[in-house]
Amino acid sequence: MIALTAFVALLAPLAFLIAALVARTDPGLRPARALAAGHAAALAGLGAAALSVLALFVDGASTSPLLGISGIGLSVRLDPVSVTMLALVAFVGAVVLRFSRSYLDGDARQGLFVGRLCLTLAAVMALVIAGNLAHLLVAWIATSLALHKLLLFYAERPRARLAARKKFVSARLGDALLFVAVILLAHTFQTTDIATILTTASTLAAVPASVIVAALLIALAALVKSAQFPTHGWLPEVMETPTPVSALLHAGIINAGGFLVIRFADVMVLVPGSLYLLAIMGGFTALFAGAVMLTQTSIKGSIAWSTVAQMGFMLLQCGLGLFALALLHIVAHSLYKAHAFLSSGSAVETVGEGRALARLAPKPTHLMLCGFLALAVALGLAGVFAVATGGLFGEAVDTSPQALALGAILIMGLTVMIVQAVDASCTAPAALGAVLPRVIAAAGVVTLAYLTLHAGVTALYATSLPLPPPLSPVGITVIVVSVVSFAAVLVLQVIEPARAASPAWRAARVHLANGLYANAVFDRWVGGLEAPDRIAKA
Repeated sequence: MIALTAFVALLAPLAFLIAALVARTDPGLRPARALAAGHAAALAGLGAAALSVLALFVDGASTSPLLGISGIGLSVRLDPVSVTMLALVAFVGAVVLRFSRSYLDGDARQGLFVGRLCLTLAAVMALVIAGNLAHLLVAWIATSLALHKLLLFYAERPRARLAARKKFVSARLGDALLFVAVILLAHTFQTTDIATILTTASTLAAVPASVIVAALLIALAALVKSAQFPTHGWLPEVMETPTPVSALLHAGIINAGGFLVIRFADVMVLVPGSLYLLAIMGGFTALFAGAVMLTQTSIKGSIAWSTVAQMGFMLLQCGLGLFALALLHIVAHSLYKAHAFLSSGSAVETVGEGRALARLAPKPTHLMLCGFLALAVALGLAGVFAVATGGLFGEAVDTSPQALALGAILIMGLTVMIVQAVDASCTAPAALGAVLPRVIAAAGVVTLAYLTLHAGVTALYATSLPLPPPLSPVGITVIVVSVVSFAAVLVLQVIEPARAASPAWRAARVHLANGLYANAVFDRWVGGLEAPDRIAKA
């Protein structure tokens, strides 16, 4: 459906682009014009997001007329996916801009920072509302180029230059992969309109070889964009940039890879190999980064490694075909991780408490009993939820193998929650009777929240995103390996930190803290170990 009302979403990137231009005229200390323009752009972005939701509700999913020639130009796609992402970017962007007003106060280049921030937000917003392949590709490239300027805001810092260089090389690789994928899709479907491509893809009886290649390239572009192994090294190193940039990464930048896969979900499900690639690499990165995160001593470094792990888990969800749940993950992770970076000072106490609990050594019998207890809570509430809400959500509980695999991983998380509380109470057995019911209640709330959100987003995006594809033996193997791997990391997380004094753990901790040296290999590959003056010129 073509609708002029879809153009309302363009107000958001246009407002931030204008604010960026205004900031260029006021780049210095306490820039009144730049700050006022940024504030106005933030309000305009939120307003455009709200109007886009209204337009979607009134007109349904639609694509604006193309502003261009020969199928190349600018068009806006309004559907549940793009509107969700636009609202997310507008909200996080407004918060980051407001935080930057105080954080950069007194900096001699505050106006320049505000301008670069607004330019990056404009590029991201243009990306998430793209309705045309050319529009999508240009916005994809513009986002990384604008971010590059932010990463070099403190260009005198060698580590900042190193991180920016590695990000630049990774981004150009992702750009090349997406460029070839776009060419293949446009040639195969004889159109550059994204909605038409998705509709046609959902009705294909046979999958052309060009679509297979395009889907694999999209998967690879998503992995590179979302800092997945082995191109993950730049993300923990961008902590040399101002804190608002770290928060801004979660406004559709570091998770742009997930958005790309979700946007082309109808194409991706045609090629199971592309989904397996996402599941394997995303799952491995999640496990790898999660283990490294436990060894970090810097709070911002720990949060950054957590982001690498979360992006891996999000791509694992995409690889399992749970696109609606992956989109929910993007929203939830963006909100809480942006908050974590902006409040990283107070987060030190929270992380310290969590690590103190992690040092407790649970007995194997406690671990098994708590695992059965978590399983009983989850299964019992899933049954109650299915009966109580079947009429509201239709298929209230997703019983596909992919959803059950994620449910198993949820149960592992509940096990950690319960076992830590039980072992903490063992030092005061009288307290166990009071603590255990509260922990079980908390586990029940988490389970109900998961079931409700899963059923809700599945229903909400039912008309926009495909269901998980049927599983082949390879797919079943990927799921089994993923669940077993997460179970192994669960045991490592719960038991091994209690052995911090053992020689084996102390030796392993050194290697894990250095990311198993994969980043050093990437440094050499991109020339990251060159002299700082040469890095600065790159």
